[in-house]
Amino acid sequence: MNAILYNANNDSSISEEEVFEEAQQIIENNTTQVKQKTRKRWPIVLICLIIFFVILGILSTIFALLNINNDKIISGISILGIDVSELTKEEATNKVNESLNIRLNSELVFSHNDQLYNILPSQLECSFNVSEAVDKAYSYGRNGNIFQNNFDIVNTFFKTVNIDPAFTYNKDLCNSIIEQMNSNFSDGLKQPSHTIDGNNLVITPGKAGSVIVSDKLVDMIVAKLTAIDYNSDSIEVPVETKEPENIDIDKIHSEIYKEPVDAYYTKDPFAVYPSSTGLDFNISVDEAKAMLNTPSESYTIPLKTLYPNVSTDDIGTEAFPDRLASFSTSYASSNANRSTNIALAASKLNGKVLMPGEEFSFNGTVGKRTTQAGFKTATVYSNGQVTTDVGGGICQVSSTLYNAVLRANLEITDRRNHTFTVGYVPIGLDATVSWGAPDFKFKNSRSYPVKIVATTQNKRLSISIYGLKEEVEYEVELVSYRTGTVPYSTVYTTDSSLPKGQTKVVQAGSNGAKSEAYKILKLNGKEVSRTLLSKDTYSPHNQIVARGTK
Repeated sequence: MNAILYNANNDSSISEEEVFEEAQQIIENNTTQVKQKTRKRWPIVLICLIIFFVILGILSTIFALLNINNDKIISGISILGIDVSELTKEEATNKVNESLNIRLNSELVFSHNDQLYNILPSQLECSFNVSEAVDKAYSYGRNGNIFQNNFDIVNTFFKTVNIDPAFTYNKDLCNSIIEQMNSNFSDGLKQPSHTIDGNNLVITPGKAGSVIVSDKLVDMIVAKLTAIDYNSDSIEVPVETKEPENIDIDKIHSEIYKEPVDAYYTKDPFAVYPSSTGLDFNISVDEAKAMLNTPSESYTIPLKTLYPNVSTDDIGTEAFPDRLASFSTSYASSNANRSTNIALAASKLNGKVLMPGEEFSFNGTVGKRTTQAGFKTATVYSNGQVTTDVGGGICQVSSTLYNAVLRANLEITDRRNHTFTVGYVPIGLDATVSWGAPDFKFKNSRSYPVKIVATTQNKRLSISIYGLKEEVEYEVELVSYRTGTVPYSTVYTTDSSLPKGQTKVVQAGSNGAKSEAYKILKLNGKEVSRTLLSKDTYSPHNQIVARGTK
């Protein structure tokens, strides 16, 4: 049954279907009207959009044309806060470098408690990649399409664009300086340590203290150096408290212990392998550990030297096939004590082996001349006069060795002439020695080890140098001669045992001398070089005359 609608105005009834049809007709009429209006407006909107983009394109093109020949960085660009607007790449590079160099050459100040520690960034090999940053600054507004570039350029009018240059540093150096800084802090952590003092090992326990938090401090250093608002304020060092390690006797013993090594040689090819001494605790490891049970500021462990079964000096002459040089002097006129001293000193030289580059010391080899060592009292020169002392005569050994060493073409490193001329070697070819100083030294400047062989027989001292001849072996000739005379003077003394007016010659006078000595090298009999060894002056023996006062 269809619903009946009543019209309030005319009281006539309208069916629901009629109402629906009427409404649908109204909607269709309105839709048609809207479509007609839209068709009329769309061309206008399209034309407006076209005009907008054309104008935008024209403006962008004009803007691009205005900037196309600009060889400077656009306005509103900075590098690490340094304004580089309207600068060429070269100008910007110079400006940024100048500013950052001040930063890199200004001391960084670190503080911990009341202590300060200063370093220069250059010590950490800090650097900024300014070139790369300038390239980025120059490229801003030039990298994209025309619209993007223009947008970037316009954007800088409203907001400054900052570019951070790449920053690098040497982390190993940084950590090393941090460790050094930590070691200088008064409250820093002290780890156990040990040192060798003579024949003893001294162990010092550690102590709790502050330790720098390295990673955190490194980050603080980097942050400070790369900050736009850089300042010279000090950096408070971040630290943490740590306990020291325990004393590890086993570890210390493994570091200290060294096996002795025996010397040996080979013949094919000829080579000498030197011996070396070892080192060990002079107590057991367990005894050393037991010492730690009692708290102490330090612990002392005695050490002992371990000697090889075969030392370098024990190697026979078969390892030294060639006699490189020899020299002999006579001490036939010497008394028994002087002869004993010469023989004893020669025995201490005998068998001494020097490796290539090794330096020989006469005093170091012969040792202090004492009666306990077997030396006797004999004639010596002291303060310009003839007197007696323990070890008199051994200068003949050092002078004989000097001549042998020169003929073996070895390098002399320390030699002094006597105060007075001596009769057992030519003038200018002597070498005086005395305990403490002076000393006679030379270096094995050859490529193979050398061995000293010193013998005494029938009051004749012979010293030879053995080794291995080199591919080019020179003949050595020594030449020395007097170049002048130093006249003696007469010195007067008083003698209460002589009658007044009488005189007595206590010491006869003799003139001194000046000399020159040369080493000549020859090859196949022809002189290759001539080297001045020394220019020496020998004092005169003054005549001493006593005057009677009796």
